[in-house]
Amino acid sequence: MLKEDKKTVSLVLGSGGARGLAHIGIIHWLEENDFKIESISGCSMGALIGGIYAAGKLDDFEQWVNAINKVDIFTLLDLSWEKNGLVKGDKIINTLVDLVGDQLIEDLPISFTATAADIINEKEVWIESGRLFDAIRASISLPLFFTPFDYKGVQLIDGGVLNPVPIAPTFGDETEMTIAVNLGGPPVSQEIPADKLEEINDSSPIHEKVISFVSNFKRPELKIGGHDWGAYEIANQAFDAMQSTIARQKIAAYPPDHVIEIARNACGTLEFDRATEMIELGYKKAQEYLSHMVNSNK
Repeated sequence: MLKEDKKTVSLVLGSGGARGLAHIGIIHWLEENDFKIESISGCSMGALIGGIYAAGKLDDFEQWVNAINKVDIFTLLDLSWEKNGLVKGDKIINTLVDLVGDQLIEDLPISFTATAADIINEKEVWIESGRLFDAIRASISLPLFFTPFDYKGVQLIDGGVLNPVPIAPTFGDETEMTIAVNLGGPPVSQEIPADKLEEINDSSPIHEKVISFVSNFKRPELKIGGHDWGAYEIANQAFDAMQSTIARQKIAAYPPDHVIEIARNACGTLEFDRATEMIELGYKKAQEYLSHMVNSNK
């Protein structure tokens, strides 16, 4: 039975690739501390995690993502080899549909909005009805990596291109507070143990596949600060920097009640094999940013 004093929340889950696994830990912390999530607005990985939570299948997804490794992720990448994207995304989406079920947004017990970008008309698209995984597939269409998604005749790409922290869809909510999660927070210095350096320096299957895809388009690599920057690395770093800047502007323009920030260098965009670590980080950050509300009510 729900406690009468649960604090109702509109939860805004931002984009940021594998860093978005931190959303799982944040949701766990909220549930454990008597917050009731009544509305979710999500972008890219935030839409994926938020949609699966709204469907009541987050525990199943967490068990699955904690069990996968680099090789498992590699097998889910269905190559398109088209110039508009490396991966079609059908295998990933079909795997998640098998795990979660093919649900409609309007049937979910929690209000849910996925945001994507109509890049031709330069506008955000809010998807609030229809197949849940159509909305998620549109929202996660990371440029260069996923092919764009055809949604009702419109080619959509990752919502983070225009709004990585989609607060506006929550404006009409009648909840007590809005909590936004920004995955583009200021970078933190990271001390890497010596025994991890070899593992990190080795190319992962995902990285190799991306590099192979862009090799036809790139010029000789640039050497910046002692690091060889290929086309994919430059694009990925540029996209993260762009999202971080836009996120700060959106949060300043439409300030939520509370913001949780995850450092944008907490993990790489495609490092989904670090799920356990990122989930723990999300839980820790929720405790760091929100515990004062719990303590003040005691």
